[in-house]
Amino acid sequence: MNKFKYFAYSVLTLALMALPAMAQGAADNDSTVSSFKAIAAGIGFGIAAGLAAIGQGLVGSRAAEGTARNPGAAGNIMTITIIALALIESLVLFALLIVFVKL
Repeated sequence: MNKFKYFAYSVLTLALMALPAMAQGAADNDSTVSSFKAIAAGIGFGIAAGLAAIGQGLVGSRAAEGTARNPGAAGNIMTITIIALALIESLVLFALLIVFVKL
């Protein structure tokens, strides 16, 4: 019960401290929104590019592993790998296009 009381007081304190932050004027709102748009676009594109890099690394490692297991199928594996890498990279370019459109 004692921990719950401390938790409730902490939440109440944080809620009361947040009230002045929500009381900004209308003149400052446009610049705040545009700056948060830029930050969100940068973070979103960073996540998209980072996950695409992980995907491309996995495609490359699996292609090397597949070629090592079956050298006779190296041509087919390389073709599929290049297509997969192109599709992953097109998703990153599409994310970049969305960032430019939104900003």
